[in-house]
Amino acid sequence: MSEPAPLFPVFLKLAGREVLVVGGGPVAASRLAALVEAGARVTVVAPEIRPECERPGVCLVRRGFAPGDLDGAWLVVAAAPPEVNRQVAEAAEQRRVFVNAVDDAQRASAYTGGVFRRGGVTLAVSTEGRAPALAGLLREGLEAVIPEEIETWVAEAGALKQQQRAGGVEMARRRPLLLEALNRLYAARGVVA
Repeated sequence: MSEPAPLFPVFLKLAGREVLVVGGGPVAASRLAALVEAGARVTVVAPEIRPECERPGVCLVRRGFAPGDLDGAWLVVAAAPPEVNRQVAEAAEQRRVFVNAVDDAQRASAYTGGVFRRGGVTLAVSTEGRAPALAGLLREGLEAVIPEEIETWVAEAGALKQQQRAGGVEMARRRPLLLEALNRLYAARGVVA
């Protein structure tokens, strides 16, 4: 048996786009905050929906999943019992909609990872669905080593990017120049990097 192809990491712009969450329990609720924060127009479909799923901007539909629920969706999170998740994944595959089938890596076409955000930087760690708890631990480790002043790094990198574009600096030289700029930033603060 051959090894599966590696995943293609991507960050999605979901603002204003339809996202379906199938399931109304605690796992579904745990996914909602990030989807709402990303600006997605979220619909939750489940026969029973827990109170923690009720939040502004989230449409709640109290009934079982129907394949037509996927019409217009850019992404679906299947956080229901396994048989329902299987139905969701099959319907999503037919419609070419990516599905995050919670706790079912075989049926998923999209995986969430351990995510960390600070100062304009987003890091996500994935074990390609094989060990989500490990992804969470790795995220915690990265969080511990990313400096609090990362927003200053982002500002410096953004300004340098504009200067380099305007000056026609070739791509191969940009990263070493960024490292020099960040070292100067620390030198100006009296910190040795």
